[in-house]
Amino acid sequence: MKVAVLDIKGKETGRKVELSDDVFGIEPNNHAVYLDVKQYLAHQRQGTHKSKERAEIAGSTRKIKKQKGTGTARAGSIKSPIFKGGGRIFGPRPKDYTQKLNKNLKRLARKSALSIKSKEQAIFVVEDFNFEAPKTKEFKEVLKSLGLENKKSLFVLGDSNNNVYLSSRNLKRSEVVINSELSTYKILNAGSIVLMEGALEGIESNLTK
Repeated sequence: MKVAVLDIKGKETGRKVELSDDVFGIEPNNHAVYLDVKQYLAHQRQGTHKSKERAEIAGSTRKIKKQKGTGTARAGSIKSPIFKGGGRIFGPRPKDYTQKLNKNLKRLARKSALSIKSKEQAIFVVEDFNFEAPKTKEFKEVLKSLGLENKKSLFVLGDSNNNVYLSSRNLKRSEVVINSELSTYKILNAGSIVLMEGALEGIESNLTK
Protein backbone atom coordinates (compact mmCIF):
# COMPACT_ATOMS: atom_id res chain seq x y z
CA MET A 1 0.00 0.00 0.00
CA LYS A 2 1.53 3.28 -1.15
CA VAL A 3 0.93 6.55 0.66
CA ALA A 4 1.95 10.04 -0.41
CA VAL A 5 4.54 11.81 1.73
CA LEU A 6 3.45 15.27 2.87
CA ASP A 7 5.51 18.23 4.04
CA ILE A 8 4.70 20.23 7.18
CA LYS A 9 2.50 22.52 5.10
CA GLY A 10 0.25 19.59 4.19
CA LYS A 11 1.31 19.51 0.54
CA GLU A 12 2.49 16.41 -1.30
CA THR A 13 6.24 16.22 -1.82
CA GLY A 14 5.88 14.08 -4.95
CA ARG A 15 7.26 11.02 -3.17
CA LYS A 16 5.41 7.94 -1.96
CA VAL A 17 6.29 5.32 0.63
CA GLU A 18 5.22 1.70 0.79
CA LEU A 19 3.37 0.73 3.97
CA SER A 20 3.78 -2.95 4.76
CA ASP A 21 0.59 -4.98 4.41
CA ASP A 22 1.85 -7.17 7.26
CA VAL A 23 1.55 -4.18 9.60
CA PHE A 24 -0.99 -1.80 8.07
CA GLY A 25 -3.16 -4.20 6.08
CA ILE A 26 -4.03 -7.22 8.21
CA GLU A 27 -7.48 -8.42 9.23
CA PRO A 28 -7.93 -6.82 12.69
CA ASN A 29 -8.14 -9.16 15.67
CA ASN A 30 -10.65 -7.42 17.93
CA HIS A 31 -10.04 -9.66 20.93
CA ALA A 32 -6.29 -8.99 20.87
CA VAL A 33 -7.05 -5.26 20.71
CA TYR A 34 -9.42 -5.59 23.68
CA LEU A 35 -6.85 -7.43 25.80
CA ASP A 36 -4.06 -4.97 25.04
CA VAL A 37 -6.22 -1.90 25.76
CA LYS A 38 -7.46 -3.53 28.96
CA GLN A 39 -3.86 -4.14 30.07
CA TYR A 40 -2.82 -0.56 29.25
CA LEU A 41 -5.69 0.94 31.27
CA ALA A 42 -5.05 -1.45 34.17
CA HIS A 43 -1.41 -0.35 34.29
CA GLN A 44 -2.49 3.27 34.70
CA ARG A 45 -3.91 2.41 38.13
CA GLN A 46 -1.56 3.03 41.04
CA GLY A 47 -3.18 0.48 43.31
CA THR A 48 -2.29 2.51 46.42
CA HIS A 49 -5.89 2.88 47.62
CA LYS A 50 -6.26 2.09 51.32
CA SER A 51 -8.75 2.77 54.09
CA LYS A 52 -8.27 2.02 57.77
CA GLU A 53 -10.05 -0.96 59.19
CA ARG A 54 -11.15 -1.51 62.76
CA ALA A 55 -7.77 -2.72 64.01
CA GLU A 56 -5.95 0.29 62.51
CA ILE A 57 -8.07 3.10 63.98
CA ALA A 58 -6.57 5.08 66.85
CA GLY A 59 -8.98 5.00 69.78
CA SER A 60 -9.90 3.38 73.06
CA THR A 61 -10.86 -0.28 73.19
CA ARG A 62 -13.01 0.30 76.30
CA LYS A 63 -16.54 -0.98 76.08
CA ILE A 64 -18.53 2.23 75.71
CA LYS A 65 -21.67 1.12 77.54
CA LYS A 66 -22.97 -1.83 79.50
CA GLN A 67 -24.11 -4.90 77.64
CA LYS A 68 -27.73 -4.91 78.79
CA GLY A 69 -30.38 -2.57 80.09
CA THR A 70 -29.87 0.43 77.81
CA GLY A 71 -32.68 -0.40 75.42
CA THR A 72 -30.29 -0.10 72.46
CA ALA A 73 -28.08 -2.50 70.57
CA ARG A 74 -24.98 -3.95 72.11
CA ALA A 75 -21.81 -1.95 71.43
CA GLY A 76 -18.18 -2.54 72.13
CA SER A 77 -15.24 -0.35 71.12
CA ILE A 78 -15.68 3.16 69.74
CA LYS A 79 -13.59 1.88 66.78
CA SER A 80 -16.53 -0.24 65.64
CA PRO A 81 -17.49 0.36 61.98
CA ILE A 82 -21.04 1.28 62.99
CA PHE A 83 -19.86 4.48 64.69
CA LYS A 84 -18.72 7.69 63.04
CA GLY A 85 -14.93 7.70 62.93
CA GLY A 86 -14.77 3.94 63.23
CA GLY A 87 -13.00 1.54 60.91
CA ARG A 88 -14.33 0.73 57.47
CA ILE A 89 -15.78 -2.69 56.72
CA PHE A 90 -14.11 -4.45 53.77
CA GLY A 91 -12.37 -1.25 52.70
CA PRO A 92 -9.99 -1.04 49.73
CA ARG A 93 -6.50 -2.45 50.18
CA PRO A 94 -3.35 -1.93 48.09
CA LYS A 95 -3.44 -4.07 44.98
CA ASP A 96 -1.23 -4.73 41.98
CA TYR A 97 -3.31 -4.32 38.82
CA THR A 98 -0.60 -5.33 36.33
CA GLN A 99 -1.54 -7.94 33.76
CA LYS A 100 0.68 -10.15 31.64
CA LEU A 101 0.33 -10.53 27.88
CA ASN A 102 2.75 -12.28 25.57
CA LYS A 103 4.70 -10.25 23.02
CA ASN A 104 3.11 -11.85 19.97
CA LEU A 105 -0.38 -10.91 21.13
CA LYS A 106 0.68 -7.31 21.81
CA ARG A 107 2.24 -7.06 18.35
CA LEU A 108 -0.94 -8.45 16.81
CA ALA A 109 -3.02 -5.88 18.73
CA ARG A 110 -0.87 -2.96 17.55
CA LYS A 111 -0.92 -4.18 13.95
CA SER A 112 -4.69 -4.58 14.20
CA ALA A 113 -5.06 -1.01 15.52
CA LEU A 114 -2.86 0.40 12.73
CA SER A 115 -4.82 -1.59 10.13
CA ILE A 116 -8.08 -0.17 11.49
CA LYS A 117 -6.73 3.37 11.15
CA SER A 118 -5.40 2.57 7.69
CA LYS A 119 -8.85 1.38 6.54
CA GLU A 120 -10.33 4.59 7.93
CA GLN A 121 -7.72 6.54 5.91
CA ALA A 122 -6.64 8.21 9.13
CA ILE A 123 -2.88 7.68 8.66
CA PHE A 124 -0.66 10.45 7.27
CA VAL A 125 3.02 10.20 6.43
CA VAL A 126 4.97 13.44 6.86
CA GLU A 127 8.60 14.07 6.08
CA ASP A 128 10.82 14.50 9.14
CA PHE A 129 10.85 18.02 10.55
CA ASN A 130 12.31 19.89 13.50
CA PHE A 131 11.92 23.26 15.22
CA GLU A 132 14.80 25.56 16.14
CA ALA A 133 13.26 25.95 19.59
CA PRO A 134 10.18 24.62 21.40
CA LYS A 135 7.23 26.71 20.18
CA THR A 136 3.61 25.66 20.52
CA LYS A 137 2.64 28.20 17.86
CA GLU A 138 4.74 26.44 15.22
CA PHE A 139 3.31 23.05 16.12
CA LYS A 140 -0.23 24.45 15.86
CA GLU A 141 0.62 25.70 12.36
CA VAL A 142 1.61 22.15 11.40
CA LEU A 143 -1.71 20.85 12.77
CA LYS A 144 -3.61 23.49 10.83
CA SER A 145 -1.79 22.64 7.60
CA LEU A 146 -2.68 18.96 8.02
CA GLY A 147 -6.31 19.72 8.88
CA LEU A 148 -5.92 18.41 12.44
CA GLU A 149 -6.20 21.65 14.40
CA ASN A 150 -9.27 20.66 16.43
CA LYS A 151 -8.92 16.90 16.22
CA LYS A 152 -7.21 14.26 18.31
CA SER A 153 -3.87 13.37 16.74
CA LEU A 154 -0.87 11.21 17.50
CA PHE A 155 2.53 12.10 16.04
CA VAL A 156 5.01 9.23 15.85
CA LEU A 157 8.70 10.16 15.60
CA GLY A 158 11.60 7.98 14.55
CA ASP A 159 13.92 9.32 17.24
CA SER A 160 13.47 11.46 20.32
CA ASN A 161 13.05 15.12 19.39
CA ASN A 162 12.81 17.38 22.41
CA ASN A 163 11.80 20.52 20.51
CA VAL A 164 8.86 18.85 18.78
CA TYR A 165 7.78 17.09 21.99
CA LEU A 166 7.87 20.28 24.09
CA SER A 167 6.05 22.22 21.35
CA SER A 168 3.11 19.81 21.58
CA ARG A 169 2.98 19.35 25.34
CA ASN A 170 0.48 22.16 26.01
CA LEU A 171 -2.00 20.87 23.44
CA LYS A 172 -4.59 18.52 24.93
CA ARG A 173 -5.68 16.98 21.65
CA SER A 174 -2.21 16.17 20.32
CA GLU A 175 0.45 13.78 21.58
CA VAL A 176 3.98 13.07 20.38
CA VAL A 177 5.66 9.69 20.91
CA ILE A 178 8.60 7.81 19.43
CA ASN A 179 7.95 4.57 17.56
CA SER A 180 8.98 2.36 20.51
CA GLU A 181 6.29 4.03 22.71
CA LEU A 182 3.47 3.26 20.29
CA SER A 183 0.62 1.42 22.02
CA THR A 184 -2.72 0.03 20.90
CA TYR A 185 -4.60 2.38 23.22
CA LYS A 186 -2.83 5.50 21.92
CA ILE A 187 -3.43 4.48 18.31
CA LEU A 188 -7.15 3.95 18.82
CA ASN A 189 -7.58 6.96 21.09
CA ALA A 190 -6.30 9.31 18.38
CA GLY A 191 -8.50 10.40 15.52
CA SER A 192 -5.54 10.58 13.13
CA ILE A 193 -2.05 9.10 13.15
CA VAL A 194 0.80 11.21 11.75
CA LEU A 195 3.85 9.08 11.03
CA MET A 196 7.18 10.75 10.51
CA GLU A 197 8.96 9.26 7.51
CA GLY A 198 11.85 8.24 9.73
CA ALA A 199 9.54 6.29 12.05
CA LEU A 200 8.26 3.83 9.44
CA GLU A 201 11.28 1.55 9.45
CA GLY A 202 11.27 1.29 13.26
CA ILE A 203 7.53 0.58 13.41
CA GLU A 204 7.66 -2.15 10.79
CA SER A 205 10.79 -3.63 12.34
CA ASN A 206 9.26 -3.74 15.83
CA LEU A 207 6.00 -5.30 14.66
CA THR A 208 7.34 -7.94 12.26
CA LYS A 209 9.90 -9.65 14.51
